[in-house]
Amino acid sequence: MQPAILQQVRASLLDKRTALSQWLAGTPARARAIHLGPTEETAVTGHLGNLEGYLAQADGGRLGLCTVCHDFVDSKHLVVDYTAHVCLDHLSREEASQLERELEMAQVIQKALLPTEVPDLPGLQLAAFTRPAQIIGGDYFDFLSYQAGAAGWAVGDVAGHGVSASLHMAGLQAMCRAIIPSSAGPAEAAERIQRLFVHNSRYTTFVSLFLAAYAPATRALTYCNAGHNPPLLMPAEGTRGAAARWLQPTGAAIGLVEEAAYAEECLLLDPGNLLVMYTDGIVEATNGEGRPYEAERLARVVGEVRRSTAGEVVRAVTQDLEDFLGGRELADDITLVVARVL
Repeated sequence: MQPAILQQVRASLLDKRTALSQWLAGTPARARAIHLGPTEETAVTGHLGNLEGYLAQADGGRLGLCTVCHDFVDSKHLVVDYTAHVCLDHLSREEASQLERELEMAQVIQKALLPTEVPDLPGLQLAAFTRPAQIIGGDYFDFLSYQAGAAGWAVGDVAGHGVSASLHMAGLQAMCRAIIPSSAGPAEAAERIQRLFVHNSRYTTFVSLFLAAYAPATRALTYCNAGHNPPLLMPAEGTRGAAARWLQPTGAAIGLVEEAAYAEECLLLDPGNLLVMYTDGIVEATNGEGRPYEAERLARVVGEVRRSTAGEVVRAVTQDLEDFLGGRELADDITLVVARVL
């Protein structure tokens, strides 16, 4: 094993440990609950404990040591999975086949192109807005299709901002574009992204991610929320007995815990419904008095313009946020994606 590779992996493990420790110590309880979804916080401390074990192996020169032949595993294997402890030659045929597929997927991800455009879907109007706090940022959104052809979209937020977050975001975007088209639905896509992300030494933080698939013929929305701020589903004006709904997390943020389970929810949308997806830079933005914008204000603004087009809703929210900030600079990246059912 090349010493430079071991040092690279060790440095990534240290960065990951720091990021998770800072998240535990400095993130408000409400935000931690969103990122965790239904997962217990002890899973993060367990993740940290495992990182300590792998760091001890790295310090002792044992990281990547094969438990069968006691030689080191291939360096490329260790970079994409720092838990690797069996050489390729000693894997079963099924294990070798799965690893080969994952390594091929990693190559596809590195080569993936990143352009995006708002699709033209029957019966659905889409609009999006994003602005980094610095020159580049860690927010992400994209429009994709699933294996059976269902239209889909993704909204994600890498913990942190600036150059480091933007590099993680580029990797996340490439993963989504490589994985979603070959996945049956959002939950399967989230599980596959988590598997590739969680032990990859190139990724030293975690990502919240909202994945959705939409069937225009039935207006069915299937989603998986991996520790992301709950999107707002606003009913059409005049709908009796209908209240705004927040699409709560159905799993933990990508890379936050080691053993993550992701569930799907399915909704039947009605004409006039608005689905508002956003990143925490909007609801956590603070004005000169130190008050946060908060999700309740977002819901009020959307409710006031619920009859408007998707683009007009985006403009109303961003204008209200600008008025709220009163000229203050953004502290975090902001992204807003609005879908209106026609």
